[in-house]
Order: sequence, then structure tokens, then C-alpha cells
Amino acid sequence: MASTANPTRDDFAAMLDESLGGAADGGFEGRVVKGTITAIENDKAVIDVGLKSEGRVALREFAMPGQPHGLSVGDEVEVYVDRVENADGEAMLSRDRARREAAWDKLESEFGEGKRVDGVIFGRVKGGFTVDLDGAVAFLPGSQVDIRPVRDVQPLMDIPQPFQILKMDRRRGNIVVSRRAVLEETRAEQRTGLISGLAEGQIIDGVVKNITDYGAFVDLGGIDGLLHVTDMSYKRVNHPNEVINIGDTVKVQIIRINQETQRISLGMKQLESDPWEGVVAKYPVGAKLHGVVTNITEYGAFVELESGIEGLVHVSEMSWTKKNVHPGKIVSTSQEVDVIVLEVDSDKRRISLGLKQAAQNPWEAFADKYPVGSNVEGEVKNATEFGLFIGLDGDVDGMVHMSDIAWGISGEDALALHRKGEQVSAIVLDVDVEKERISLGMKQLEKGAPAAAGSAAAAASSGLKKNDVVTVTILEVRDGGLEVQAGDDGATGFIKRSDLGRDRDEQRPDRFQVGQKLDAMVTGFDRSKKPNFSVKARQLHEEKEAVEQYGSSDAGASLGDILGAALKAKKD
Repeated sequence: MASTANPTRDDFAAMLDESLGGAADGGFEGRVVKGTITAIENDKAVIDVGLKSEGRVALREFAMPGQPHGLSVGDEVEVYVDRVENADGEAMLSRDRARREAAWDKLESEFGEGKRVDGVIFGRVKGGFTVDLDGAVAFLPGSQVDIRPVRDVQPLMDIPQPFQILKMDRRRGNIVVSRRAVLEETRAEQRTGLISGLAEGQIIDGVVKNITDYGAFVDLGGIDGLLHVTDMSYKRVNHPNEVINIGDTVKVQIIRINQETQRISLGMKQLESDPWEGVVAKYPVGAKLHGVVTNITEYGAFVELESGIEGLVHVSEMSWTKKNVHPGKIVSTSQEVDVIVLEVDSDKRRISLGLKQAAQNPWEAFADKYPVGSNVEGEVKNATEFGLFIGLDGDVDGMVHMSDIAWGISGEDALALHRKGEQVSAIVLDVDVEKERISLGMKQLEKGAPAAAGSAAAAASSGLKKNDVVTVTILEVRDGGLEVQAGDDGATGFIKRSDLGRDRDEQRPDRFQVGQKLDAMVTGFDRSKKPNFSVKARQLHEEKEAVEQYGSSDAGASLGDILGAALKAKKD
């Protein structure tokens, strides 16, 4: 009984622990408890949570940034007990910690369900911003503020708005949110609703929102469509700015709607009549037309025949004489030119044009003005290992083969006599319009040389024709054969090494000498109309005649006997 009437120190400790709800054991500390506001003093609220002393909490902890606290004496609030008693004997309470703990529980649940959360942007940090999620602080990266970069975020701060939680880690206290994800989801929902009201082929008005090098984005009333530069006009458009400007209201046709990507393709030219209809009848092959050069490329130039109709002049069809030259050195942009229609493909919307065909073929003009045998003058444009190229009237070149430069010397020595830029005279030996070749001769103009030697005229005047057997004089001995002349003043020609005899030993040019005479058969004429001779062909021809002449009467005779008899008869 004495012990009951006189409590011990342990009894007082137990009673105190009971009155504090276990606080003496630390049961209150680190917990969220309910308390009552007993007073509001200046910027703090005095709160009784059932401890032996009250605690004070700043009023700003009870309101969202920029919002009023709305507290009154007697209100019940939840606070976090940090310590039961500090050095001043007051309880240390925190509304922020209480809200944060409650917020984390709620946020974890909402994050697991993929729900949006409400928050307020209240501060700026490196790489982004801080967001208050009803007590929990989250990080908003700068790239997740909006769909497009935002220069000024101030209008978005201190305003309650939805966010999407991207990542959260309670142990580390990290939360990452995105405002952009919410906007994109909302916009996607809006786009789906707007697209459902559109149809391919529909004509609609829109406002040009943005312009790029490849086209323009047109606002169709909450949803954008792409107007590609190729669909702005049937005529060539180098840049969209040539046709439209930002802010313009334009009438467009919906060409295509991609339901998966929700992309809309628009067109303006589809509202115009197609200039390519009936183009085959309008531009027949061979027609001569007048147009304007609109674009120049490495492979040719585009010529506009009318608005929306362009044809390509390929580089190979630009000039008769200027080969392997960039088109920009032949024509210029905006230049007016005459062209000839070469081909029309209405399905592929292509017209092939010729620029050079609109002018006379210079080789035809040269052939008309300078027939075979005419004398010409020109400048040596180039010296090659096989001859000289001479610049002639009409911007064409003629070639003097090394064998037609001079008499009595080798072709190599004759080439060494002339230099690039030298003015020379020559005679026309042949003009091949189809192959665009002009053959010239210089030695034929030398004093004492047969006029137009080697030409068709010289061959005709000497009475030479194919299969004739004539006596020729060797003018020059070469590795490849012999340069010879028929008679004393006849046409010059050539006997190839293989035509010097039937046997290999007879086909050595070094066994012949200049001035030596021999019999040969005319086997034809080269492109310069110079005769070609053959000793081998003469031998075979004589052998054939001998067999035909003696073969039937001298039965049993050997071929050698027949040939011997034939040769003896011929000598007699």
C-alpha cells in the first residue's frame, strides 16, 4: 500500500509516457498526426497536437505558392512531428513534411495507374524547373515543358496544371514529371477528333503557319497539314516563298490522310486544270517551239514551254560542236531559246527537247559550202599521235591524218613540222555528216602533187575501180605497210602489211624500197576515198584464173604445172 500511496520515479515516467501517447519512447516523432490551431500569430500558426507544449508552423506551408493559406483558429490540420521538444520546450512540427509524406503515398498510387497529377511550377534550377505536387517536389526538365521550345516560362509559373510522372524513386526522393506529355496526349486526342471530320478529296481553307524549303504547314483549324512544294503549282517552284507567305489564307485539297501517323498531305495545283492533258497532240515530235530556260543542272537544262509544262534538253542535245561542256556555259537561266521536240511521255510527264536540232547541222552546212576537193584554211587546234585537228568554218574541226601531211617523209616527221595555233591550208578529202567527221589533206596541195590525190575525184580521173590490177610506185615504207601511187601521177593509196604477199616472209615491209614498182589489185576505198591496194589479192586472183583456164584441158597436171603454164602464157 505504501508503494501505491507514494509513487516512485518509474511510476511518474509511465504516467508521462501514457499522457503523451508513447511520445516518451519516440512514438510521436517521425509521424503525421492531427492537431488543432489554437492561435495565428504574425506569419505562424500555433498548433496543439496533444503534447505538453504546442508547436509553431509557418503559414506559407499551408498554401500552394502564390495562394492564400485560408486558416482559422480551431481548424484541424495534419502535421509531421519532427521532435517532441526543442531547446525552447516547444514541439517541432512541419506541415510541408506532412503534406510530402501524404503526397508520396498518393503519387505512388497515381503513378502506378498512369494517371495525371496536378502541380505548380514554382522555381528554376539547372536544366529545368521545380514543381510542387501538393507537398512533394518534382523536377521538370526544360525539354518537357512544352511541345515546342518555350523562351519565357514565367506565364506558366504558380498556376495549377496537369503533369505526367515519368519516373519516381521514394528512397532517393526523386520525381521527374512532364508537361509536354500531357499536351501531346491532348493534342493527339484533338487531332483524332478533327481528322475524323476530314476526307480525302475535300477542299478546305487554311492558314499558312510555317514555311520550310520543302513546303509549308497549313493550319486547318486545330490540325496542321503539309503542302509540299511540288503540289503548290504545275510550274516549277524553287521555293515556297515564291507562291505563298506566312499568314496567307489558302484554299487547298486534301490529297491523302494517313490514319496511323495522322499526317495530312495537301495540294493547291490539284484545284487547277492539268496542263499535261492533251500534251502529245499539242507538242508533236519534231515541232519547233520557243521557250525559256528555268533551271540548269549537270545533266542538262529545263525549258518552260508554257506555265506548268517543262521539257529537258539533255547535255548531249545542247550543241553540235561543244562536247563535254557544262550546260551553264551554253545557256543561262531566263534565256529564251528555240527547241525541237524529240520525245513526249505524257504518263511520266516528260518532254525531251533538242537545242542543237533547232539550228542547222554544221557538218551538213560545211559539206554544202565545201564539197570534196575544196581548199580550206584553219588553225591547228590539236596535234595527236596520228594527225592534226584543224579548226574550220562553222566551228567544226577537220582531221589531217599523219600520212596526208607531207610527201617523202614519215608521218611522225611530218607531225613534228606543225604546232598548235599554226594557220595551215588543206584540201577536203571527205565529209561524213553522220559520224561528224571531216578528212583533210595537206600534202595534196604541194607543188607537183596530184590534185586532190587520194580523193574520189583523183580516183575517178585515174580510172581506178575495185578489182583493177595496176602498177604502183612505192612512196614510203612503214612498219604497217607501204604508201604507194598508181602510175606516175595517179591516186595514192596504201598496201597493208598483211596484203604484201600470201606467205609471212613476203609480208615484211623492209624488203621493199622507195621508188620500187610492183603490181597490186585495188580492193576498195577507205573513208577518205583513197584506194586500198593488195599484192596478196592479185596473187590469189591470178591463181584462180589459172585454175579456171587450164584446169579442164590439162587433166592429170599438177597445180604447179597449171600455174607455170599460165604464167608462161601470160609472159608470151
